Amino acid sequence: MITPPEVFKSLADETRARATLLIATQGELCVCELMCALDDSQPKISRHLAQLRSNGLLLDRRQGQWVYYRLNPALPAWVHDILRTTAQANADWLKNNASRLQHMDGRPVRDAACC
Repeated sequence: MITPPEVFKSLADETRARATLLIATQGELCVCELMCALDDSQPKISRHLAQLRSNGLLLDRRQGQWVYYRLNPALPAWVHDILRTTAQANADWLKNNASRLQHMDGRPVRDAACC
C-alpha cells in the first residue's frame, strides 16, 4: 500500500508531477507523447517514469516500439482524488503541455483493447 509521504515525494519533482497529471487527465500516454508534451529528452522522461513506476503510481506496457504509461488502477481512491483535484485546480499550469500533446505530429496509434 502506498503511503502519503511516498505519493507526495513522487510528485515533488515538476517533471514527475506534470507527467502524472497529464496521464491522469489524458489517460495512457507513451514516452514519445510525454517527451513532446513536456518538451524534454527521452532519457530524462524515461528516468522520471521509471521512478513513478517503481513507486507504484504508474504501470507500463509495451506495444511494438512504444512504451505506454497509465495510472496504477490499484491505487487507493484518495490518490485518484488528489490527482483529479490537483489537475482540475491547475489546468492553466498544464495548458501548454496539453496543447503540445494535442498538436503532436505522428502520435502513436493504440491497439484496441481485447479484454
